[in-house]
Amino acid sequence: MRVAIVINYDHMGVINRFGQPCPEQYRGDSTAKSVLEALKEGGHETLLCEGDKGLLTRLERFMPPDPQARPSGIVFNLAEGIQGEYRDTHVPAMLEMAGVPYTGSSVLGHGLTNDKVITKTLIRDRGVPTPNFRVMRRGTESTGDLRFPVIVKPRLEECSLGLQLAHEPGQLKQAVEGIVTLYAQDALVEEYIDGREIAVALLGNEELEVLPLVEQDFGERETRLFSWEMKSMAVAAPLPICPAQIGSGLATVLRDISVATFRACQCRDYARVDLRIDRSGKPFVLEINAMPGLGTTGFFALAARTAGHSYSSLVNRILDLAHTRHFGVGIP
Repeated sequence: MRVAIVINYDHMGVINRFGQPCPEQYRGDSTAKSVLEALKEGGHETLLCEGDKGLLTRLERFMPPDPQARPSGIVFNLAEGIQGEYRDTHVPAMLEMAGVPYTGSSVLGHGLTNDKVITKTLIRDRGVPTPNFRVMRRGTESTGDLRFPVIVKPRLEECSLGLQLAHEPGQLKQAVEGIVTLYAQDALVEEYIDGREIAVALLGNEELEVLPLVEQDFGERETRLFSWEMKSMAVAAPLPICPAQIGSGLATVLRDISVATFRACQCRDYARVDLRIDRSGKPFVLEINAMPGLGTTGFFALAARTAGHSYSSLVNRILDLAHTRHFGVGIP
């Protein structure tokens, strides 16, 4: 079938440069090319295109509707937006309006997971443990019962952008002011959980496949963090360990609260939940990514390989899940 891979690497295809720009600077389109090759291996006709103002025109040429007005193709959505708020929702909203089916979460799902405060509120209502938090604009607001050190990060950004650790009120104020100035949004302030960090990759819809757990091995690092600034300075990333060496009882708890997080945030097809396990063995959900990276060396692909999937079978499995969700049957 026809599959268009939609990305946002070129941020110039807009009418005006207006609103908060996407702060992430992509260094290439290797993931999109890997996904494209995997889909070609699956026998699909593919197109790689930008999710900008010309998207719908390009899609209409590539996948014109058949005489019964049934969609003649599907989008593999890798677009994270160009500018404005809740950028992950922009391409799904365009596709919904145009009647084009696509992989991954809906506009609602992306909106809920883009906003870390809403995510934490939703999962806490489901009984899922998450670090105590406050929302701040000045950094001088009451911290209430929060215990230092605290993590400070933008409310709406991803990829550890703006992530900082504050040990005392002066550092907290400086971190909050920096986030509000640079990202034009609230700061999320939450208690720092010192312990092991686990990523849980999930595949499915009605039934979910929980892939083997991945642990970030921070080794002897004093602070167990890996910020965007560290990534941009080419600081060595923590080594991933898969499957993570975790007892069966705790592993079951991690899987259960990850599934509960997926459901609470209205995710679809695939997602990744990031957690911390404190020194006493208690888990906490940090956040969920409704469109986790699908790079060949990333956590999701590593977990899938450990479960027995090839990279190509993983990508085509995501596509088949979306096709089944839209049309009631898998890809012929």
